[in-house]
Amino acid sequence: MNTPILETERLILREFAESDLEAFYEIYSDEEVNQFLPWFPLKSMEEAKAVYKKQIQERHGEYFSYHYAICLKDDNYPMGYVNVEVHDGNDLGYGLRKEFWHRGIVTEACKAVIEQLKRDGIPYITATHDINNPKSGSVMKRLGMKYRYSYEEQWQPKDILVTFRMYQLNFDEPEDWVYKKYWERSAVHFVETGV
Repeated sequence: MNTPILETERLILREFAESDLEAFYEIYSDEEVNQFLPWFPLKSMEEAKAVYKKQIQERHGEYFSYHYAICLKDDNYPMGYVNVEVHDGNDLGYGLRKEFWHRGIVTEACKAVIEQLKRDGIPYITATHDINNPKSGSVMKRLGMKYRYSYEEQWQPKDILVTFRMYQLNFDEPEDWVYKKYWERSAVHFVETGV
């Protein structure tokens, strides 16, 4: 199954191609962009090629995954990504080069991807963010996602203890149904008020 190309008012969302490796590296090598993500920023084009190949394998592996490059229509050059791992938690993730922050680009891109997920029959999505990165939580709220709970995890490969907030958006599941795997897996879990 190929990831269908999506268009919004400002954006084209498409698969990364091998010709995008320089842009891929620009996104995944920036320390600020990747500060709250589990992996270390990429250090070389060789690392970028390896991560790119892994994403291709994931797209066509046992479980289908969406890996979208976020591009402006006027240049079709990737400036960020939206990924959804379609199994178990249907986890939504995103990243954007910092010079494009605060323009609503990630929200616009994620809304288009969510509509595609609904068309494809995905029943729900989850997303998590480090409590020290509340701006990511603001994106989740703008997408209509609801905060469900918080939990601690020793995040790999950075090997740091992180408290995450888990958000969820149900499409075909009952509104109050909650994905509990992170809650059950973590010895420290709780519901915050006022989130």
